[in-house]
Amino acid sequence: MDSTTIFIAVTAFAVILQASILVAMYVAMRKTSAKVEALTEEVRTKVLPTAELAHSMIVELRPKIESAVSNASETTAMVKAQMQRLDATITDVVDRTRLQVIRADELVTRTMDRVEDATEIVHQTVVSPVQKISGLMQGVTAALEFLMSGRRRQSEPVQQDEMFI
Repeated sequence: MDSTTIFIAVTAFAVILQASILVAMYVAMRKTSAKVEALTEEVRTKVLPTAELAHSMIVELRPKIESAVSNASETTAMVKAQMQRLDATITDVVDRTRLQVIRADELVTRTMDRVEDATEIVHQTVVSPVQKISGLMQGVTAALEFLMSGRRRQSEPVQQDEMFI
């Protein structure tokens, strides 16, 4: 056989092979196309209404969400300002209370010192002289009793019978 015949036979075989590959690709494409069409139909019937509902809800809720965010921002600013005022007030109250406690401590300390001083003065001016006078009076009383009892002994003889028991 000659080279032209072999060339034509190989070319014919290559063309038939190409044609069969194209037919196989066409059949595969048809199957894939049918599946895509079914999937597209399912997306149209199920997903698109849901997406449209979500979109309409977002459109309706957007002003409300913006309002809520704005209100939250304003509320946060007000709460922050109030907390700063409260902090300043509490700090002032604590400082004043601390000052009053210091003053009360100083007052109690001064009062206790004065009470101790007054007690010492009372002891020196009243109790000590009263004790001295009391001691003097006891001494005078004892002397008078001694003197009075000594006279009684001399004037009244003690009987021996009374002493015997």
